[in-house]
Amino acid sequence: MPARYSRSSLKTRIASAVASAAMCAFVLGIALYPRPASAERIEDIATIGGVRTNQLVGYGLVVGLNGTGDQTTMAPFTLQSVENMLQKFGVTVPPNTNPMIDNVAAVTVTAQLPPFSKPGQTIDVTVSSIGDASSLRGGELLMTPLRGADGQIYAVAQGSLLVSGFGVQGKDGSKITLNVPSTGRIPNGATVERSVPMRFDSDPHLTLDLDTPDFTTAARVAAAINKLMGAGTAAALDAVSIRVAAPTDPNQRIAYISALQQIQVDPGTAPARVIINSRTGTVVISSEVRVMAAAVAHGSLSVTITEREDVSQPNPFSPSGTTQVTPRSSIRVKQEDAHMFLFRAGVNLDEIIRAVNEVGAAPGDLVAILEALQQAGALHAQLVVI
Repeated sequence: MPARYSRSSLKTRIASAVASAAMCAFVLGIALYPRPASAERIEDIATIGGVRTNQLVGYGLVVGLNGTGDQTTMAPFTLQSVENMLQKFGVTVPPNTNPMIDNVAAVTVTAQLPPFSKPGQTIDVTVSSIGDASSLRGGELLMTPLRGADGQIYAVAQGSLLVSGFGVQGKDGSKITLNVPSTGRIPNGATVERSVPMRFDSDPHLTLDLDTPDFTTAARVAAAINKLMGAGTAAALDAVSIRVAAPTDPNQRIAYISALQQIQVDPGTAPARVIINSRTGTVVISSEVRVMAAAVAHGSLSVTITEREDVSQPNPFSPSGTTQVTPRSSIRVKQEDAHMFLFRAGVNLDEIIRAVNEVGAAPGDLVAILEALQQAGALHAQLVVI
């Protein structure tokens, strides 16, 4: 006997079937959409607004150290923490005692809580000494609550530490340290106890936030979405955010976002910048840097001054005279051949590097040349010193 449905139930089933068919057609359209050679997926250049990680932090104790923990005189808060912990277990520390705690270290515990984390899941934690402990190798973290920015407990950490560094010290004060033994990690060392509420499926729109702000990229992302879903589906709000209409049904919304992230977009070109690391001498020049017509001379002048003393003695048979010390200075000036090269108007990155390499300029000389070009108005780029 054929099944019977009410008119409202039939409309609901038809609407659900139409929505599912539209979603399948959209996903199929993305799969068949031609991809430019230099395009990037939206998933690689943007994130979903509101879908973010949260930082957690806590204070705890690491025990079981082989004499490499905090010293009593240098870290009194460690002793206080141990006494408070023992009191919670019903152990009373006698007054006027000074227990040795060199096998205990006070530490901070930090972790990143991924979005949509549920109670019972585990996350990695990083443990760092805040006292004068020389090494955390071989230690175990006692149960430590991890709090968020709102002061609520979102996870609890505990476990044995993995420390990549080590330190060895002799009685005469000499020591050898490899890496950083005062910091360690505990893989899956914290258990999530509370979920972070997120408004993910209640808003009929979602926001895509670009990792790198750029008006051109934002406009191209909105145009690519509108080309597949129809005009008015997406709109660029600013250089970072693109607002996109999305279904409110959780199942359809997840499939919709998954399909959006696979859309290929050709990002806008990065601005012309020259990045200089003043500490290491590293120079990074973006491909959009241009130089106007300019002539550059490169050379160096060195002056060397040598001081020495000569001894003047009287003749062997002289009836009088004394030995005298006379200073002598020598000055030498050396100037290397100055190389001059010409930058024609509009030269690109390849020509700049080739010209600088031909004269044998070191990174420090290159920085001086770029700064001089900017002062002369010939460098069309932003000079950033980090």
